[in-house]
Amino acid sequence: MALTFFWNSAPGRAASALFLAVTLAACAATERPDLQRLYSSENNSVDQAPLILIHGAFGARLCDAAGVEHWPGGLKGLLFSDHETLALPIQESRGAATTNLTPCGLTDTVAGRDFYGRIESTLTGPGGYELKEAGTPTSSTGRHLYRFVYDWRQDNSITAGKLDQLVEQIRRDHEDPDLKVDIVAHSMGGLITRYWLRYGTVDVLNDNDFPLNNMGGRKVRKVILLGTPSLGSTSALQQLVDGAKLGPSKLSSELLMSFPSAYQLLPHPISEPILGNRGQQLERDIFDVDIWRALEWGIFEPDRRATLLERGWSEKEIGEFEEYAHIHLERARRFVWSLTVKNEERPYELIVFGGDCVATPARILIEDIGPESHVRLWPREIAAPREAVDYESKMLEPGDGAVTKASLLGRATLDPSVPRHRFSDFPLDYAVMFCEDHSQLPGNITFQDNLLHILLSR
Repeated sequence: MALTFFWNSAPGRAASALFLAVTLAACAATERPDLQRLYSSENNSVDQAPLILIHGAFGARLCDAAGVEHWPGGLKGLLFSDHETLALPIQESRGAATTNLTPCGLTDTVAGRDFYGRIESTLTGPGGYELKEAGTPTSSTGRHLYRFVYDWRQDNSITAGKLDQLVEQIRRDHEDPDLKVDIVAHSMGGLITRYWLRYGTVDVLNDNDFPLNNMGGRKVRKVILLGTPSLGSTSALQQLVDGAKLGPSKLSSELLMSFPSAYQLLPHPISEPILGNRGQQLERDIFDVDIWRALEWGIFEPDRRATLLERGWSEKEIGEFEEYAHIHLERARRFVWSLTVKNEERPYELIVFGGDCVATPARILIEDIGPESHVRLWPREIAAPREAVDYESKMLEPGDGAVTKASLLGRATLDPSVPRHRFSDFPLDYAVMFCEDHSQLPGNITFQDNLLHILLSR
C-alpha cells in the first residue's frame, strides 16, 4: 500500500522546553527502552486524567449495516478495489453527509502492518491504562483509555462536535462534570482536536468571523499531537488533484473530492505552496475553485470529466459536483484560518511529536509546457528543469513523508530563527522530533517512551 493521504509516507515506501530526563539516545537501533520497567506501577493515582486516543484519516474501519467492511476491506480489497463505495453523496448541505457506512473499529493492523495496535498495547500494558467504552459507569481510580473512532471522511468541524459528545459522556461516566481529559491525536485527528479546543461544537466555517469560545480547551489537561499538519499538507493537495496510489489500484480524485475532510488538509496560504517553472513563488489561491477550473485539477480535468460521462454521470451531476467542490474549498479555507487566528486563552499543556528525517513535499510546482500546465509534486517529475534552479530544496523539506516539520510546528518557514508568522498562532510548550514515517509514528518506541513519561509523571 503506497497511499500517502495521511495514511502512509512518501511514494514508493512499503504499504504505503523538551524533557531532558527522556533522551532520544535511549532508542538507538540496537537497543530499546524497557517500557514495562520504566513505567509499570501499582500506584494508579486517583487523579489520573482519562486518556482519549484519536486516529488520523483512514484510521477507522468503515462497515455497512450488514457488518461488511468496506475500509480497509481485507488485503484483497485494499489492493485491488477502487473503493468507490466510500464516496460520500454530493449535496449542497454543509451538515454531516448521509452515508450507509459507519465506523466499526480502529485500524490497528492491516496485512500485518501496524498502525494503532502497538500504541494501544503500550498504553494498556506498561502504561497501566484500562480500555473503556464510553457509556459505562467508571470508578474515579485507575487509568482509563478511550478510543475516539470517527468517520474520517466527514467535515472536521462536525467530527469535533462528536469529540465533545465523547468527553461529556466520559464526564458522566466518572460522575464529575468538571473532569479534564488528556488527548493524544495522530495526523488529521490533531486538526479535529485543535478545532474542538477553540470552538467546541460550534460551526464557524460559514463566514469569515471566527468567534473563539475555547469550549474544548477548558476540558483538557494535556494535548499531545503526533504528525499533525498544523499548516496543511502539500501531499494532500497532490492527491486531491490527481488521486492517490494504493498498491496496484488507485483512489480516484473524484472519490477523495467527495470527502469534506480532504479539502481541510490543504496547505495554509501562509506557507505559499505553489511554485513556477523557475522555482519562484506563484500567487495562486488553492482554495479558489476558479483556479482548479483554470488548471484543470481533479474533476475539472477534461479527460476525467469524459470518464465520468462514460460511467453514466450526467452533465447536471458533474455541475453539482463542481459546486460541491466550491463549497468545501471555501469551508476548507476558513478551516485552516480558524486554527491560526490569535487565541489568548490556553489552559492546557500542548506538546508536539513528529518526524523530520524524510524528504517531504512542501510545495508543488506548476510547470508550463506550451499552453498546458502540469502539477509536479517531486523534482524528478519536472520535464524541463532549469539548470540553475535547486528544485530539491525549493520543493522538499524534512518531515515524515507526508507532513513537513514546518507544518507540524505551525511555522511558515523551516528556519527556526525566523519569527513565527503573525497569522500563525500555535503556542506549543515544546516539540520532540525523531526519525519515522507518517503512518508509523504511533508505533515508534521513541514516541511511546516520551508519551508515557509525559502522561504519567507527577
